[in-house]
Amino acid sequence: MAKVRFNENEEIVKRVKEGLKQKSGYCPCRIGKLEENKCMCKEFRDQIADPEFEGYCHCMLYYKEK
Repeated sequence: MAKVRFNENEEIVKRVKEGLKQKSGYCPCRIGKLEENKCMCKEFRDQIADPEFEGYCHCMLYYKEK
């Protein structure tokens, strides 16, 4: 089972969380309040489902380990 954790860089986590608050839970790194941009965004949920993917989500808040 995949392990998802916050970025180890606390400053990035802090800034992204502030952006999420300002955009009502939508990714601060994406334009538009679309359902697929609601954190955790669809792109990252799809990446979590991919057993070969390891890395950060688009905004660098989360990291998925294999």
